[in-house]
Amino acid sequence: MQRAANSSPDASETHPRPNLHLVRTTTEMQEKQFLLRGTSPYRRASLALFLSGFATFSLLYCVQPLMPIFATDFGVSPAASSLSLSLSTGFLAFAIFCAAAVSESFGRRSLMFASLLGASVCTIACALVPSWHALLVIRALEGLLLGGVPAVAMAYLSEEIDPRGLGASMGLYIAGNAFGGMAGRVVTGTLAEFFSWRIALGSLGVLGLAAAIGFFLLLPASRNFAPRKGFDVRFHVRAWVGHIGNPALPLLFAIGFLAMGSFVTVYNYIGFRLVQPPYNLNQTELGLIFTVYLFGIAASWLAGLLGDRIGHFIVLPAGIAIAAVGVAVTLSSSLPLIVFGIVLLTSGFFVAHSVASALVGRLARGTKGHASALYLLSYYIGSSVAGSVGGYFWGADGWNAVVAFTLSLLALGMVAALTAAKLAKR
Repeated sequence: MQRAANSSPDASETHPRPNLHLVRTTTEMQEKQFLLRGTSPYRRASLALFLSGFATFSLLYCVQPLMPIFATDFGVSPAASSLSLSLSTGFLAFAIFCAAAVSESFGRRSLMFASLLGASVCTIACALVPSWHALLVIRALEGLLLGGVPAVAMAYLSEEIDPRGLGASMGLYIAGNAFGGMAGRVVTGTLAEFFSWRIALGSLGVLGLAAAIGFFLLLPASRNFAPRKGFDVRFHVRAWVGHIGNPALPLLFAIGFLAMGSFVTVYNYIGFRLVQPPYNLNQTELGLIFTVYLFGIAASWLAGLLGDRIGHFIVLPAGIAIAAVGVAVTLSSSLPLIVFGIVLLTSGFFVAHSVASALVGRLARGTKGHASALYLLSYYIGSSVAGSVGGYFWGADGWNAVVAFTLSLLALGMVAALTAAKLAKR
């Protein structure tokens, strides 16, 4: 395997202070063997991480188009039905901390595989439970299990991929996330319309098992990661505190919270709007709207390339702005314009998320799994908290209130992005 050559950081992201260096020194890079674009191990790693993103997000978000059905079948409110997702993302956020620490001792691939396998089994179990509370308990457990994937996957990419192409590889991983999120929503929405929500969840669980096996067979073993012996609590605490002390990283964590919170809020409650008059969409039609995730796949890949070329801190606020415009467009009463607004929101969100994820990996000084864990902790807390809080805005004043809440989150995200860019340019 070739050794990676030194690369120069983007001029817009350099900083004279040590804690904002974006790439390793020449000596550090020469001690490591990276996966270089165009090689077979790189392609295997890319496909494996794509599968992990697909499985994670299809299993996590498969319940989103089913929320109106849950509200009817189990006799719960829209805000309560959102707990089927919010509990999963909330417990996932907590589990990410544990997963990042555990992976430092037991390795990356085994932990990710066990997490995907367990989550797939949980989804199959959800299809069989008799009561609403039992379903919520299993969804919470599923969130705990899925915590072993996102932070560890981001750490693997940051450790194993040539830093010069990290933005592109991270964009491809996020594209897998987008594809999984789309497939989970479309498959369950369609199967629920023609069969039942139980068959929909059971089928998706089986698909998740297949993706987990494919991931394990494809992913190359880590070359630049050495497991730590034992479990040193002080080491993990120092790692997390160190990342929080980095001036730019907490702002990126905040962007994860705000961007994801706004994105999930719109997706959680747009279904309740569109199944009502004058739209009266059925579950298949509602599920097909989620095919706009295809734009998120393209946006993730493009954002990674643009970030590497013109600067991540240029692309990041642009993505947030596109998302905000999309949310505003959904205020229209025209169904085509509402769908167009969702397209813009989806594209802008995945641009922002892809770039912010790459920046976390590049700005973190060592213990990248811990940095990724902090970002994803904020990201999924945003999904859990804002996703449920948005239900109260929906109940108070319908879609206008949801849009006002979402735009407020994105405005704060823009402030965080611009502030982080100024810190990096000093």
